[in-house]
Amino acid sequence: MKNLDEIMAMAQNVQNELQKAQANLDTIEVEGVAGGGMVKVRASAKGRVIGVDIDESLLQPSEKSMVEDLIAAAFNDARAKADAASATEMSKMTSGLPLPPGFKLPF
Repeated sequence: MKNLDEIMAMAQNVQNELQKAQANLDTIEVEGVAGGGMVKVRASAKGRVIGVDIDESLLQPSEKSMVEDLIAAAFNDARAKADAASATEMSKMTSGLPLPPGFKLPF
């Protein structure tokens, strides 16, 4: 069994790698789309919304309800893609760690 200093050093290394991975998530961009690409939402893998693009043809008062639905759908699509990108990045970080089966990070 490893001594306590080795275990603490390993835990510190894991924490440092986790912080790097979290910081990296804000640099990864995903795009959620709805309405066949008429509404697009760009977000970071951390979930921060970067931008929204709405096709001009939707900017009619009679289309208000549909535009609201499409924006919500695009946000949800971007969030799902951000979650997937985040999970991929975090699995890269934890793949080399000697963790017990079923143990997941972050805690």
